[in-house]
Amino acid sequence: MGAIMSEYLWQSADEPATDAAIMAFLAGEDVLLDRVLFPHDVRATSAHVRGLQRIGILSESDALSLCGLLDDLLQEFTRGEFTLDERYEDGHSAIEMYLTQRAGDLGARVHTGRSRNDQVAVATRLFMRQSLTGIFHGTVRTAQACLQRAEQHSHVPMPGYTHLQRAVPSSAGLWLGGFAEAFSDDLALIATTLDVLDASPLGTAAGYGVNLPLDRDGVATDLGFARLQVNPLAVQNSRGKYELMALQAALHVMQDIRRLAWDLSLFTTAEFGFVELPPQYTTGSSIMPNKRNPDVVELLRGRAATLEGAVAEIQSLLSLPSGYQRDLQLTKAPLIRGLHVAGQSLAILPRLVFDLKLKEQRMRAAISADMFATDLALEQAATGVPFREAYRIAKQQLSGMSVGDVDASLRQRVSPGGCGDLQLGRIRARLDTLSGRLEKQ
Repeated sequence: MGAIMSEYLWQSADEPATDAAIMAFLAGEDVLLDRVLFPHDVRATSAHVRGLQRIGILSESDALSLCGLLDDLLQEFTRGEFTLDERYEDGHSAIEMYLTQRAGDLGARVHTGRSRNDQVAVATRLFMRQSLTGIFHGTVRTAQACLQRAEQHSHVPMPGYTHLQRAVPSSAGLWLGGFAEAFSDDLALIATTLDVLDASPLGTAAGYGVNLPLDRDGVATDLGFARLQVNPLAVQNSRGKYELMALQAALHVMQDIRRLAWDLSLFTTAEFGFVELPPQYTTGSSIMPNKRNPDVVELLRGRAATLEGAVAEIQSLLSLPSGYQRDLQLTKAPLIRGLHVAGQSLAILPRLVFDLKLKEQRMRAAISADMFATDLALEQAATGVPFREAYRIAKQQLSGMSVGDVDASLRQRVSPGGCGDLQLGRIRARLDTLSGRLEKQ
């Protein structure tokens, strides 16, 4: 465990003591948030040490010693033996203090050629890459679950709604297939966002480079980045902007989750009765013995708000000039919170989709004769009757008719993608292609 801090890494011996209240305000919740980023920070520090060795700043034995200590630190942190807490200004300071306490002046050399600015940038970039990759794979599983259920129930009739009113005959296959395609679109956006984020900022220091021939390319390769973010000022100007991109990609997924959860909230009511949730996704009422509440679905519906709030919070911070500004510290909390919520939601959703029980009889019984009006009108129009005249004729024909009086084959005469021709194979082909974009990760 590290000693209680009596001074900060940037503080000179002849400076007056730092006001505790001011330092608490400046640090905020940084040291707690850095617990999430800490493993990435340690990993990036090891890569930086190896880079310093390659340009002769550190000897091979010194680099091996420092990397060994960093491995020890990561293991101690993972086991809970090293705690990142208020004794440290932030995770970056904790790493340097740990090394200095164990290796003296050698530990203090680890910061050669880097600033906390590019140190936090690379740790955050690694965190975003890891989190978005997890969100990507969770979205793949969700899309696959929706598509598999759509294939299983492709011809199960259910009402199609506009304005929350019964409108035309639809099917469970069309409903679930729609979400499979929507989540596939989200995959394309996440993959593109990851392409942008997959660039190493390490070696740009405070935003203007340093007078050392740092092996930036080697460090980037060591950390698994596809390329360098070349310009040092571009690195600092992308702080917050990249976090916003990651959250916006995750938000698109959460918006589709919210829509699906809304549908389930309606369809599981007694008034609809189209879907039944297994008991593990519900809770009982504290006062009403007859109640089971769809709490998991309702919280999935509400979680999009967390992402929307995080996006708004970061957007409001980014009215800044070029270079690093301390305001950017405040992007950390909404980023971590938002990506955590998205990942947590996607850990639950695929299994929920697979476990849903579709109540086919209730869906079928909800189809009424008037819902075939559009089919009848189009049948007339196809013979050359002007559509508005066909519309009037269909309206008259449906008066007093029952579902049994309507030609059931009409619902098969639909455009590509509709109930009679869902073309789920095309959705599956695109999903397979998109899901392969991150095979290396």
